[in-house]
Amino acid sequence: MLHRLLFSIRSLVQEGRSEESFERKLFKLFELAGYFCRAALVVVLVVCLGVLTIASPAQAAVDNYVRRYLKVTEPIALDLDGQGQTKQFSAEDLSKGKELFEAHCLNCHVGGATLPNPTESLALTTLAGATPPRNTINGLVEFLRQPMTYDGTEESFWCRQVPESWMPQAQIENLAAFVLRAAQKAPGWGSDRF
Repeated sequence: MLHRLLFSIRSLVQEGRSEESFERKLFKLFELAGYFCRAALVVVLVVCLGVLTIASPAQAAVDNYVRRYLKVTEPIALDLDGQGQTKQFSAEDLSKGKELFEAHCLNCHVGGATLPNPTESLALTTLAGATPPRNTINGLVEFLRQPMTYDGTEESFWCRQVPESWMPQAQIENLAAFVLRAAQKAPGWGSDRF
């Protein structure tokens, strides 16, 4: 349609037709160009919104390991204190916990194993058997703040102490939540079959 309008304007100019005809055709051309600009703008906006919806920051913040192996897409409740209290952790929280684990724990705890002492892995049963138990968020955070031997009789130097000045409470809880969820769901976590 635009092509035909341009052709007719060109022919009017070549034939020397009246200015009034020429102005009408030119006005239609500008009107049509305005429609095309608006349509193009709408298309660009729809595409941008589609891209933003598909690749939202919340979705991007979730680690594939958390989604695939820990099976977390919605917030989950994890045992806070062993007395019925739970706390909700989102997939984003667990992804942040995984990042912290990879940055600070992975050298000794590959796949939930404990390289310096293989009998004390991060398997859920092993964490539950420690004194005091470490199979809750608070129990694991307490251990990370003040590491003790498995039987709880003396300070442990295998795991480094994590003071609040280094890792605030929310971060250390995300780290503990990652370890506990991995112990619950990740295939081979804390075993010699990782």
